[in-house]
Amino acid sequence: MRVQLLLLAKTPVPGRVKTRLCPPCTPAEAAGIAAAMLADTVDVLTAAPAARRTLVVDGDLPAPPGWHRHPQRGDGLGERLAAAYADTALPGVATLLVGMDTPQLRIGHIVAACAALATTGAVLGPAEDGGWWALGLRDPSTARVLTGVPMSTSDTGAATHAALRGLGLGVATLPTLRDVDTAEDARAVAAGCEPGRFTTAVAASVPAGAAT
Repeated sequence: MRVQLLLLAKTPVPGRVKTRLCPPCTPAEAAGIAAAMLADTVDVLTAAPAARRTLVVDGDLPAPPGWHRHPQRGDGLGERLAAAYADTALPGVATLLVGMDTPQLRIGHIVAACAALATTGAVLGPAEDGGWWALGLRDPSTARVLTGVPMSTSDTGAATHAALRGLGLGVATLPTLRDVDTAEDARAVAAGCEPGRFTTAVAASVPAGAAT
């Protein structure tokens, strides 16, 4: 199964990204952590096999070398997600979308998701907060269902799963990962990550014992 990888991202601008890290972080430190998460995720997706890699971005962040780039569009997250799949779809190619909030992502996660898409219509990676960190669709047009799913709630993952099943799709499940939104998240995820930009940024900006 040929699969395109999408990375949904926001340009790391102080005051516009990872604001829940403040405090203890300053806006500049939070943006630095966001940039580190993004860079580590790009490295993983670049190393994973893919038919094409596309950055779907809010802001003026350029595409990494060898990647395509497409701006986000839509009023809410559900619309932006559906548009990301629709705007980048390739004939006969499945699409796997991930975000920039799970720097613990590894190539094995991507390989497992792509393998699942060979035998099922969708693959979903749950997040600990009730959302999801990855969504793969064998037919990218089925992402239209996301416009009716409430986003950024503790039920988003379950509602997404139900919506996909409502279309008659089989849904394979990936391991549950923890999004990095707060200082507590950052410390917990960094503790389980291989050394990299993210772990370095967290060690510098979110010391153990800092208030959350």
